Amino acid sequence: MKKNVAILMSVLLLTAALLGCSGGAKQAASAPQTDSQTIQAKGKLIVGITDFAPMDYVGDNGDWIGFDADLARAFAESLGVAAEFTVIDWDNKTMELDAGNIDCIWNGMTLTDGVKAAMQTSKPYCGNAQVVVAAKDKASNLDYSAVTFAVEAGSAAEELAREKGWKVVSMQSQGDALLEVASGSSDACIIDQLMAGAMIGEGTSYPDLVLVEGLNAEEYGVGFRKGSDLAAMLDSFLDEKFADGTLAQIAARYGIDTKLIAR
Repeated sequence: MKKNVAILMSVLLLTAALLGCSGGAKQAASAPQTDSQTIQAKGKLIVGITDFAPMDYVGDNGDWIGFDADLARAFAESLGVAAEFTVIDWDNKTMELDAGNIDCIWNGMTLTDGVKAAMQTSKPYCGNAQVVVAAKDKASNLDYSAVTFAVEAGSAAEELAREKGWKVVSMQSQGDALLEVASGSSDACIIDQLMAGAMIGEGTSYPDLVLVEGLNAEEYGVGFRKGSDLAAMLDSFLDEKFADGTLAQIAARYGIDTKLIAR
């Protein structure tokens, strides 16, 4: 009888141990993955961008190139995955990120207070400014209180103009804002200084547009979902690439080496 009881107790203890292990395994399996684990599992880093030279734009071979595009591709490679670029509506960038449609926003994004509150951001890596652009024949006679500025919806330019109490017409992209001025539909636009340097003046797509003045000084960063481990990983990557000269080489390729922020 004692022998049977001992056997029964052993069976019960073994069953309890197995159930405990099973529960632990289920808990481990259901533990949320970090962002880095998620992108490594799917084999790609999905990068949210807009068409924005010299940061992200389509090259002659049809591939996305630019300072940010090249950096994003190199960062993805360091994680053992490929970079996949997807064009987003800039006004909905945070929504796209939180929904998981993209893994990061890497597109000359100004680190405004709103951006830093909504995202896990990298340290700043590049300087910029918002600038006023107008047609040559109107640049010297602009009355900002009377002008309606073309701006990209959801951009730092739109935020700045509204803070100053200026009238704006919101466009889908900075490129559309430039086109609005070139066509004569708007007297002026506010865009990123780096885009103005690449897109207006002699030898560019808009030779009759000029930079009127800079309005501020600001910094670019990369945005990830709140709590993402990828922001710290990117900072370490950029620190390394600044130290070995890679950042300077890529920046020089696109004519923005003077805008790099030392790390």
